Amino acid sequence: MSTRYSYAKVRRRNESAWLLPNDGTRTNHALRRDMRTYADGDEVDLVIVGAGAGGSVLTQRLARAGWRIVCLDAGPFWDPDKDWSSDERGAHVLYWTEPRLIGGSDPVPLGSNNSGRGVGGSMVHYAGYVPRLHPSDFATYTNNGVGADWPISYGELRTSYEDIEAELPVAGQDWPWGDPHSYDHHAHPVGGNGEVFLRGAKALGVQARVGPVAIPNGRFGNRSHCIYRGFCLQGCKVNAKASPLITHVPDALAHGAEIRANCHVSRIHVDPRTNRATGVTYLRDGVEHLQRAKAVVVAGYSIETPRLMLLSATDAHPDGLGNDHDQLGRYLMVQGAPQTAGRFAEEIRMFKAPPPEVTSEQFYEDDPGKPYRRGFSIQNVSPLPITWAEHVSAQGHWGKDLRELMSDYVHWATLGALCEFLPLPQNRVTLAEEKDRHGLPVAHFSYSQCDNDKLLLKAAQGVMEDLLKAAGAEQVMTITRNAHLVGGARMARTAESGVVDSEHRVFGVDRLYVADGSVLPTQGSANPALTIMALAARLADKMIAHGRAA
Repeated sequence: MSTRYSYAKVRRRNESAWLLPNDGTRTNHALRRDMRTYADGDEVDLVIVGAGAGGSVLTQRLARAGWRIVCLDAGPFWDPDKDWSSDERGAHVLYWTEPRLIGGSDPVPLGSNNSGRGVGGSMVHYAGYVPRLHPSDFATYTNNGVGADWPISYGELRTSYEDIEAELPVAGQDWPWGDPHSYDHHAHPVGGNGEVFLRGAKALGVQARVGPVAIPNGRFGNRSHCIYRGFCLQGCKVNAKASPLITHVPDALAHGAEIRANCHVSRIHVDPRTNRATGVTYLRDGVEHLQRAKAVVVAGYSIETPRLMLLSATDAHPDGLGNDHDQLGRYLMVQGAPQTAGRFAEEIRMFKAPPPEVTSEQFYEDDPGKPYRRGFSIQNVSPLPITWAEHVSAQGHWGKDLRELMSDYVHWATLGALCEFLPLPQNRVTLAEEKDRHGLPVAHFSYSQCDNDKLLLKAAQGVMEDLLKAAGAEQVMTITRNAHLVGGARMARTAESGVVDSEHRVFGVDRLYVADGSVLPTQGSANPALTIMALAARLADKMIAHGRAA
C-alpha cells in the first residue's frame, strides 16, 4: 500500500492530523473556541465520561457519524505550547493525583506510570509504544488454563487495529510475532540504548525489532517529525508522538462534538421505570450539573470507572451498576515492569531517542516447559535523571555513592520488561470511607501478586541481565516495579463472570456502556493503549450499526 493511498484513506476516516496548525504552534484554538456546545437540559445522543484513549476515539467516530456527543473530562484541555515543559518534574501536572488508597500484600503505587489527567488521558505522557495483543491472549483459559477467555476473538479486532495504526500512525519494522504484520512508516533510527539491546540480542540469538511506536517517521499531516529530544513521557511539545489530544480530538470537534474539560462526573443516572441510563451528574467549578443523554459511556479507566459505577448505586442496583453478581472492580491487573540497567565503558546517552526503541516478544507466548504460565516482552526504556535517581536509590545507594552513580548516568543503558500478571478476583477496587475534595468516597485498590507473577518477574529479570551482559555491560542492577492498569469492569459472556458483554454493554442496565482499559479480561505482555483505542473503534462501529437509541 502506498503512503499516498493510505493517507487518503486516513483523511476520509479521521482528518485530525490535517486540522492541526502548520504555523509553528501546536493547537487549533479556533476548533476549541468554536466547538458546538450543548446545554445541560439538552438530551444529547450520548454522554461520554473521560477523554482518554477510549473516550476520544469513540467521541470522534460517533461525531463523524452525526451523533450529538458531549464528552466530559475531569482534567484540563491541554495547550502543549503553554502547559507542558521539557522538564521531568514539571510533567507531574499530567498525572492523576487525586487521593486513592492502596492495599494488599503487593500494593501498587498510583500516579505517573498508570494514570492520566486531562483531555488525552495517560496517552499524553505514555512512551508511545503501541504493540498489538496476540491472538493467544483472547483464549488463555482454554489454551493455558489461566486467566480468562474473551467473548471476542483477535480476528474481530484486526481491522480496528489496522485503522488505528494508520491514524496514529505507527512506525516500526515488520512484526513477526502474534499476528505478523507490517507498518506504513518504516522504523526510526535507534540511539545508544537501542544499539545495546540489538547487540545483546544478536549475541544471544534473541529476535528483536525496532518499534512499534506511535510517532510518524517523517511528516504526517501538519505534525512535525520527531526530533529525538527524549521528553516523550513529559508531553510531546512538537506533536510528533501520538495521543488522542492530536489524533482524534481535532476531528471530533470539527464534526460537532463538545468536549467539556474540568468536569468531574459524580454519578450516572438510571431511570427506575425503564432501567435505562439517562445522563450524568458532574461538578464544574464547585457547581453541580446534570447532563441528559439517551445513553452513557464510561471511559474513566480501571480505577475511576469502577468507582463511578459503585457511586451510582440505585435501589434496583444497591451494590453499584453492573455489580449484581459482585464482579465490578474485580480482576484489576497491572503488568510487572522490572527494569534492568547495565553500565558500559562507552557513553550510551539513553535519553537521546524515544524511550521504546527496540523490543522482543520472543518470550511472550506460553512455554509448557517453564514453571510459569504465559510470558513477558522486553523493550528499551530510557529513564531521565530523576527517575534514574529513583532507580539507583532503590538499590540502596545514597549520599556520595548516589552522586557518583548520577554523574555516571550517560554510561548506562536500561531495558524494561512487561510481565503478564494474571487476573485474580481479590485484586479489586472498592469504595473507601475517606472522601475526596468533592465529598465523594475515594477508591481503594487492593493488589497482591500470585506465585506465577513472581516467577515471571524472576524470569524476565534473568533475560534482561543476560542481554546486557552479552552486549558488554560491566555491571547490572534491577528494580522491580509495575506499569499500566487494565481490568475492573471486564468483558464476559455472562453477568456472573463480568461487567460488560461483547459489545461493551453493562449487564443489567440498558444503554450504559464501558469503553476503556477496564474491560480487558487479560492483558498479555503488550502496552494497552492501542488495544483500548481499537476496542473503542470497534464499539463505535457496533453503535452506529445499532442506531442512536440502541
